[in-house]
Amino acid sequence: MVKFLIIVLGVGWLLGQLIRYFLRSKLAKFAAHVQEMEREQRRAQQSQSRPKEDISVDYIPKSHEAKRKKDIEGGEYVDYEEVKE
Repeated sequence: MVKFLIIVLGVGWLLGQLIRYFLRSKLAKFAAHVQEMEREQRRAQQSQSRPKEDISVDYIPKSHEAKRKKDIEGGEYVDYEEVKE
């Protein structure tokens, strides 16, 4: 009876260790895969984004030019326009 219990406990412990080892290795591979996918997404986003230096305004309507020429101290002033729904 004691011999049977020792064998059952030993086999149970051994299976637990093996399962733990395989789960850790699978989780490590999965984590590495997720990190690689994230790196690829970041590279794709960085290559698609364009620098702010490339922004240019081709046309400013004359009605807006008069408003923009006002001398306003304390930073850049942005006109507020109310949106009606």
